[in-house]
Amino acid sequence: MKTIHVVAAIIIRDHKLFATQRGYGEFKDGWEFPGGKVEPDETPQEALKREIQEELATEIEVGSHIDTIEYDYPTFHLSMDCYLCSVVSGKLELLEHENAAWLTKDTLRTVNWLPADLSILDKVEKLL
Repeated sequence: MKTIHVVAAIIIRDHKLFATQRGYGEFKDGWEFPGGKVEPDETPQEALKREIQEELATEIEVGSHIDTIEYDYPTFHLSMDCYLCSVVSGKLELLEHENAAWLTKDTLRTVNWLPADLSILDKVEKLL
């Protein structure tokens, strides 16, 4: 099975978590942590900075590694490195996603998370 290596930004501000809703592709309408694929010549941190700039027109600082999620979707294996991140500049503009939300502990599980992203919510909840 093909493995896809991606990175995800766990952006927390004022005890709220930033989540995005996919606007395209096989998993359209599912909620996820923003990020994307790691290119062959990039570190995970470089990929995350690039992806957030491309998707949200925002510069981030990549902090500590929270976890690596290994998840088998029907047609591929996902390896997702999740990092705690903070906004350096920009307004988190939706260039590729159809929606976004700042979620609290109370609203964290009210959106339809993609399965791989859902599997890290327990750890993320402790950061809020």
